[in-house]
Amino acid sequence: MSELVPGGNRPLPDGVLTIGVPGPFDLSVLITDDTGKVGGDADFVFYNQPSAPGTRLDDDVITVDPSRLRAGASRLTVVVSPAEPGVPLGRLPVPSLRLTGPGGEVLARFTPPKPERETVLLLAEIYRRGTGWKVRALGQGYADGLAGVARDFGVDVADEGPPPHAPTVQVPTAAIPVPAARRQEAQQSDGFGGLVNAERVRAGAPPVTIDARLTSAAEAHAATMAAQGRLSVESPDGVSVFQRVTTRGYAYLGIAEHLVSGPRTPAEFLAYCLEDAHTRRPLRDAAFTEAGIGRATDDRTGEVYWTALWARPFSGDGLHRTVSEVVALTNGRRASAGLRPLADDTRLASAAQAYSTDMAARGFYSHTSPEGLEPWDRARAAGAAHRGIGENIACGQRTAAEVVEGWMNSPGHRANILKPDFTHIGVGFAGGGRAGTYWTQLFGLA
Repeated sequence: MSELVPGGNRPLPDGVLTIGVPGPFDLSVLITDDTGKVGGDADFVFYNQPSAPGTRLDDDVITVDPSRLRAGASRLTVVVSPAEPGVPLGRLPVPSLRLTGPGGEVLARFTPPKPERETVLLLAEIYRRGTGWKVRALGQGYADGLAGVARDFGVDVADEGPPPHAPTVQVPTAAIPVPAARRQEAQQSDGFGGLVNAERVRAGAPPVTIDARLTSAAEAHAATMAAQGRLSVESPDGVSVFQRVTTRGYAYLGIAEHLVSGPRTPAEFLAYCLEDAHTRRPLRDAAFTEAGIGRATDDRTGEVYWTALWARPFSGDGLHRTVSEVVALTNGRRASAGLRPLADDTRLASAAQAYSTDMAARGFYSHTSPEGLEPWDRARAAGAAHRGIGENIACGQRTAAEVVEGWMNSPGHRANILKPDFTHIGVGFAGGGRAGTYWTQLFGLA
């Protein structure tokens, strides 16, 4: 079972899939082809039209058989909105998705960062990749209701009007207390660092340094999972493993995590990490130079819970390289489409960086800030005087290549990247928050 973060994905088995999102929500499904648009009214599954070929909605459960979708369908997007229209999602429990396979096995779970003023949330998508299908966690919100969905997917839906203003919610920064009965063990006495670095040497990667701050965050998160008796990126009070890292004073440009239960020793944990390509990747990634691990035992069951953190620490030069890579990849996509490159703009970059940092620090994810400011407001405040402004945001993607690929796979974001009229760009990145990474592109029209 995979606990997904925004932008995370995993392959799916053949057969019928079941998606459950309990709570005070209305669910709907948008069925699209490679253009990212619905083909007609029949591609919108909701409470008044609860079925389409290969898809059925029953209250808070969606059943999908990818093999029976209409011809040309390549993507299903799961949409969540409040059961009471117009209520901001920030006033409701955070929607949580549970995806099960043909045999009833849980394939993936996803709980997005808590929305604020948004009244519609794109929660996840099931999409064709080659001959198979995958699921990707999204967490993309719309403050303008179904009108925003209509704009991006071509659905004919009336605008609900502006949602009421929601108060700013400060993200908690302290770890929750853990009962003393939970036994927490340090990894150094078991030689975890030596085991990991021996494997990295075999894989041709440099050794990692065990960092005390990463270790402290990993230990706290492992203890919290043991207290809950389940794996989770986020604890019940809304604190994510990434927030545990940043509140300990550790700033990063890249991060990966292993959240595991079952192995009894560091050697068994390492063996688990080497089982497949997905779990091997962080352990052998040469970009990660520092690590920390924590484990804790649930005294009720004896189950051992592990958190391993792999990080590329922050540096000014590293941030410059990261955002420059996003610009280069973006211009590469424009060049492939026969468009001129975008020029770097320091004022747009300043606004984009400030907004990524703000989203990470305050734990929100929206084009509209908690104060109601829009992208053009932020650009103007940074001194940009462009005639037109566009913005792409993303969270959860771990690399520049991954975030640009994600934007290009989303019709609305791709339209910004490939808009011929845009002439300038600024990019921001910040680590932390509920999703782990926050990215912003600001586009300007000279």
